[in-house]
Amino acid sequence: MAKRAAPEVNAGSMADIAFLLLIFFLVTTTIETDSGINRKLPPTDEVVDPPIIKQKNIFTVVVNKYNQLLVEEEPMDISDVRAAAMEFLDNGGGQGEEACGYCQGKKDPSSSDNPEKAIISLKNDRETEYKVYIAVQNELVAAYNDLRDREFTKLNPLMGMTYVEAQKRYDDPRTSADDKAKLKPKLDEVKAMYPQKLSEAEPSKTN
Repeated sequence: MAKRAAPEVNAGSMADIAFLLLIFFLVTTTIETDSGINRKLPPTDEVVDPPIIKQKNIFTVVVNKYNQLLVEEEPMDISDVRAAAMEFLDNGGGQGEEACGYCQGKKDPSSSDNPEKAIISLKNDRETEYKVYIAVQNELVAAYNDLRDREFTKLNPLMGMTYVEAQKRYDDPRTSADDKAKLKPKLDEVKAMYPQKLSEAEPSKTN
């Protein structure tokens, strides 16, 4: 009985198929990338005579390599950072031209004069965990946003939205130019009342 010949597999087009599959995966695969932290860098203009900053107008927050917080040289839990920052920013302890008419703080003369002069200084160690650093930074930014929310709803009671919601709508590319033109002066007014002055110092290396 004659042996049957084994059927041959036509592999002539395998290279083309593999090439098409490679192109397909390259086109359809999405690669996640870190978007980074949204921050606006200060202008590059050099200040010849830097203003003198009173120590009471600086709110210091330090995160050490053990992820522990020192706020104004006192240990503090991260859950209390926002309230402490808001109390500092809203203190309104200035007198005369430095007085703050809209601040609702304790007006402690040993704390910040007004939100315009109040500066929050954040410094971390090089061994601080990234997630802890970001969590602390988020709480400090939230302190500004909470105060802005309060003033925005007070100044614009009929809009039915907070400052954060209005800012999101303004940043949304789907928002019309007319709506953005209406929102911008209202947002700028509140930003001027509580300007975000968050200074991030160069990380240090402790032994």
